[in-house]
This record gives sequence, structure tokens and C-alpha cells, in this order.
Amino acid sequence: MASTLTDPGVTAGMRTGSSDARAASDVPAVRLERLVKRWGDVTAVAGVDLDVHDGEFFSMLGPSGSGKTTTLRMIAGFELPTEGRVLLHGQDVTRLAPFERDVNTVFQDYALFPHLNVGDNVGYGLMVRKVPRAERTRRVDEALEMVRLFGYQKRKPGQLSGGQRQRVALARALVNRPRVLLLDEPLGALDLKLREEMQIELKRIQQEVGITFIYVTHDQEEALTMSDRLAVFNAGRIEQLGAPAEVYERPATRFVAGFVGTSNLLSGAAAQAILGHEGTFTIRPEKIRLAGPEEQAGPSEVAADGHVRDVVYVGPDTRYLVALDAGAELMVTQQNLSTSSTEALAAQGRTVRLVWDRQHALAVADGGARVEEGLA
Repeated sequence: MASTLTDPGVTAGMRTGSSDARAASDVPAVRLERLVKRWGDVTAVAGVDLDVHDGEFFSMLGPSGSGKTTTLRMIAGFELPTEGRVLLHGQDVTRLAPFERDVNTVFQDYALFPHLNVGDNVGYGLMVRKVPRAERTRRVDEALEMVRLFGYQKRKPGQLSGGQRQRVALARALVNRPRVLLLDEPLGALDLKLREEMQIELKRIQQEVGITFIYVTHDQEEALTMSDRLAVFNAGRIEQLGAPAEVYERPATRFVAGFVGTSNLLSGAAAQAILGHEGTFTIRPEKIRLAGPEEQAGPSEVAADGHVRDVVYVGPDTRYLVALDAGAELMVTQQNLSTSSTEALAAQGRTVRLVWDRQHALAVADGGARVEEGLA
């Protein structure tokens, strides 16, 4: 059975979320204009401006209380903004009810009807809209095939695993053919292995159906794995917006550097002594080389001496915490290409020299834009 969840007029480029399809229209799938949400004296969202492209897998990443879920709920219509506007494909929907918006939402708790079988759960919205039975059956079958659950129509939710129930919830959202699908931490209840498998599945499904996915998560790996672009939220604002590699490799602020992946921060007297610059700098642990105390740095490199204070062996790699003579501590991550756990742990207490390329020491701000691109 062929899967045809997209509208007939959707181009092949749009189905893959390609840049060619996005360029076909200047109207974003979702536009947020100075969006604000307050509850009394508490400001949950503090003036968010954002465009999400048509056919894009977009993630809102941040810790609890950062404003990402509240922003998603305002897009869905579950919360009304205190200020600002929400536009879907150019239409102002700020004051419209959820059912009047061409969006669907998938939640972490699945919200399946336990007394209905899988087919009836997926087709419930179509039944409410009085879609004829034959058309309803065809679309339910297509949606279940898309999430690889075709043949499960007669099972009850209680007969399914957690991952299968999540797929049913996704099929129920997709069967209505929304132009935008909102996902609020949908994998949070799954164990690690299943969550990783579902990350790949969600990205595959999004590319096949071609609709815009907006995904809320506090899990940086999820956001980096699945997203075309992501926005890092903090204290109700977007601290950085960009492609996963850009956000990871070139964090704009101190918060982003610390939240997205593991990062070292070097500042004060230590930064002045080692880098010759004032300010706060971030260096990713995998960018640093653990060398012998006699090794000389190259012309484009920086070196700092210290001793290994702690060692953590985690299988594929080892993490070394190095106390520098200049007064700071840096984490170094090295792949265990030939190092055994015994050899790695024996490094504790050794005098070492850390070496890294100058361009990998990035100056970051406490908030706002990046101070410098990197050291020359």
C-alpha cells in the first residue's frame, strides 16, 4: 500500500523538507511576532520572534521553565498570548481556538482511548468530522503504514508497548493531515534505546510526509539528531537559533555553550594567562588533545600545563578532568581507539600538557550575541 498522507499538490521537494521547496514560498509555516506570555508577575515567554520554514523539522530546546512548552501551547491555541501574534502560513490565528487552526499536537502521555482499538483511536478525529467510513478506513490504514503499525488496527492500547502507543498517537495526529505538527516531549516516557530508535523514525516520517514538525525537548541529543534547525530557549527568550552543527560548534552565549553538549569555560586570570585575552571562552572537550609535558604546541595552537585530577572511563571514550597550573579545570574527551580502561585510569595524577587549536577557543557572552568568532 502506498503512503499518501501529503496533499496531492505537495511537491517532491516539499516531501523531503528540501531547501528548494522552502524557497518556493516566502511565507513561513509559523511566524511568532514579539510573543509574550505572563501569569501575574511571572513572565514565561518574554518577546519571542521566530520564523519556522514550511516542511522543516524545527526543535525548541531548553531546560524546564525556559518557555519552550508555553510557546508551543500558544502556537497550538491552548494558551493565549499576553502580547504579540501567531501566524500560520500567513494567517493571524492568535485568537482562534485550537480546532480552528490547521495544526495537531502529540503529547508525552499519548492520550489514547483505552476502550477503543488502534484503528478507532487513529480514526477518531475523522469520525468526529463525519468523514465517510470507506475514506476513514483508507486514511487510517495509510497512517498506520506510515508509522509501521499496519495490521495492528484491532489491538487495544493496553496490548501495545510504549513505543507502539507513541506511534499510534503520531498516526492519529498525521491522519488529519495538518500542515503543522506540534510535538511536546513525545519520547520522554520511553527508555533510552527505544527513544533513540524513535528519534530516527520521527525524522524518517517527517521527511516522508513533508509537513512542518515543531518539536519541544529538553534533550540536547534529540534536538541535534533530528532537527533541520533549533532554537535554544532560556528564561523565556531564544538565546541562539541555527542549524545543529552551528549551535554546537559555535555557541553564541555562555548558557548555550553549557547547555548544548559538554563545554569548558575559561575566564578571568586563567584566560588571560593561557589565551592572552580577557573575557569568557568556551572550548569543547573533544577539541583538546592530551599530550605529554614535553610536547610543543604548533604555530596555530595553544598549550596549557596541568595534572590529571580525575578520570572517567565510559567505554567508547575516556573523560579526563585536568587541573591547570593557571588555576582553572578543563575536561578532555578522548576516544578509546587503543586505550584500555586500566591504561586510562592509570593517567590519574599525571602531569600533562593540553593542546588545542586557537580557533576552537570561542569567546561567548553572558547573553545576546557572540563576542568574537574565535582567536586568531
